[in-house]
Amino acid sequence: MSEFKSEFLNIMLERGFYNQCTNIEGFDSYLYECEKSGRPAVGYLGSDPTGDSLHVGHIVPLMMLRWFQKCGHKPIALVGGATARIGDPSGKDKLRPFLDEATLAHNIEGLKKSFSKFLRFGDSGNDALMVDNWDWFKNVNYLEFLRDIGTCYSVNRMLTMDSVKTRLEREQPMSFLEFNYMLLQGYDFCVLMQKYGCRAQIAGSDQWGNITSGTELGRRKYDTELFGFTSPIITDASGKKMGKSEGNAVWINEEKLSSYNYYQYFRNIGDTEVGKCLRIYTDLPMDEVIRLESLKDQEINEAKKILAFEATKICRGEAEAKAAEETAIKTFEQGSAGGELPSVVVASDCGILDAFVNIGFCASKGEARRLIKQGGLKLNDKIVSDENYHLSAADFTDGQAKIALGKKKFGIIKVA
Repeated sequence: MSEFKSEFLNIMLERGFYNQCTNIEGFDSYLYECEKSGRPAVGYLGSDPTGDSLHVGHIVPLMMLRWFQKCGHKPIALVGGATARIGDPSGKDKLRPFLDEATLAHNIEGLKKSFSKFLRFGDSGNDALMVDNWDWFKNVNYLEFLRDIGTCYSVNRMLTMDSVKTRLEREQPMSFLEFNYMLLQGYDFCVLMQKYGCRAQIAGSDQWGNITSGTELGRRKYDTELFGFTSPIITDASGKKMGKSEGNAVWINEEKLSSYNYYQYFRNIGDTEVGKCLRIYTDLPMDEVIRLESLKDQEINEAKKILAFEATKICRGEAEAKAAEETAIKTFEQGSAGGELPSVVVASDCGILDAFVNIGFCASKGEARRLIKQGGLKLNDKIVSDENYHLSAADFTDGQAKIALGKKKFGIIKVA
């Protein structure tokens, strides 16, 4: 039996996206009335262009917005060209570095590319819309903003928000600039409401304070109920946030991470995370998800392969997902070197330490030495035991050799 009247909220609940909502009954009624009338509800997800690509940690709210569109509703992707000039203090210990205009422009293009992998953009129906809050903030008069918007906020309440309270409790400095951030995000919400009829903001749970600043502003200044809906922060079995791999972000844009490495991230998910990831990171119907998450022992590897393929297909396209899958099969099941593995060109007599550093498997020669002592590095499927070893012609077949870090990270070194 369905818990909600609206299709979207039932999907959110069933797949594990639902964490918190400002008024779940009101949001459900709003969505249901829109679904019943064929008129799309409008909701948005914002992201500041502090980098030139989103990563796997951002995919959870992105997938929520993707399902929002699949249910017939209209998503708005907001890039914070203005708010990035301040920096969201949520979850941060210090002020973000300021970005110049050229970097912001470059990052915005990267975020547009990330969003477009998950949403269908266009000019009609429930096609997604992309907006930049710099468009309305660049001409805002500071005194007018303080008078019209600042009077709607209580400093007492702002001090209770996690993004502020945590910094103060740790006795870490917080600039007045950062303190203003929630006012700007709240204003964004209300501008989108006025311009596009947007009534909902979708985000991760760490944005709760910023979201409620918008719903409160909508109520106080515009006498309109706006809705905030958040997802939980997805973690692995050790409690670490999903999206980090050996200290590096798992990037959405292919310029930052190969499709093969993206595929391998999901292929190497822990057994206990498979069901959760199938629900969150794929479009597979729930009957199939339930079947796959029930597999045990060796069979769970088949579920991981499907997870990796489906997640990569959404983000990189079916052709890239198939290429990554074929590379993994050649590398792990057939013992040969797949064509999509990361590679580096080296001199024919390159030292083994340099080879592992140059391809990016080790941060330094010192780390490579430590891994050799632990038996963690391989050349052509044989454990490297001599840290002073230099490559020779005998190591290369058709101009290339295979190296490996542990059991899951493989690469190709090619002769210059």
